Amino acid sequence: MNKAIVLSSGGLDSTTAMAMAADQGFEIFSLSFDYGQRHRYELVAARRVADALKAKKHLVVTLDLRTIGGSALTDDIDVPKGRSQEEMRHDIPVTYVPARNTVLLALLLGLAEVLGATDLFIGATAVDYSGYPDCRPGFLRAFEQLAAVATRAGVEGARFRVHAPLLELGKADIIRRGTELGIDLGLTHSCYDPDPTGLACGRCDSCILRRRGFEAAGIPDPTRYVA
Repeated sequence: MNKAIVLSSGGLDSTTAMAMAADQGFEIFSLSFDYGQRHRYELVAARRVADALKAKKHLVVTLDLRTIGGSALTDDIDVPKGRSQEEMRHDIPVTYVPARNTVLLALLLGLAEVLGATDLFIGATAVDYSGYPDCRPGFLRAFEQLAAVATRAGVEGARFRVHAPLLELGKADIIRRGTELGIDLGLTHSCYDPDPTGLACGRCDSCILRRRGFEAAGIPDPTRYVA
């Protein structure tokens, strides 16, 4: 059984990507990160998801990106609320964490090399997203090229693949796909600014995209919102 190393935030996208990897017959290794994000509750969801999808192993790596800051998720910057999807597409928002996916995928690559795996999964989407440059096809292709020259396995002939099975799917399609695969989407968490108990704010970009996705999919939203 081939191994899949899955970047898991406990959200809709990474959870559906993990379920798709499992459906393809991969043995799942789930990797999450406690990087100082204000929405650390996502780590609780990531654990629930790993258990539900029977991951072989679920690991949490701790690194503190608050030292760098520069993002509403890691610094004293307000999370945008109540934005339209047009506003979300207009520019790269302050919830972008500088170089986050570059750093996280590098550690995913390290674990893959240790485990003798070559398949990395990420729940990136280039359709319903907040404009992050590290969720785009060009970045993912470039990372595969980097993996080929930056690792012992790569220079010895291993071909690493970064799978982004949701890349061309909108949020409603992702929700439908996850539902088809039997995922309890109530286990997932998307909010950038939850309250201390984990209730979603309902107004950040991620909550808005999630809510609209469930509405468009015609599937009841199991999320617990503050309002």
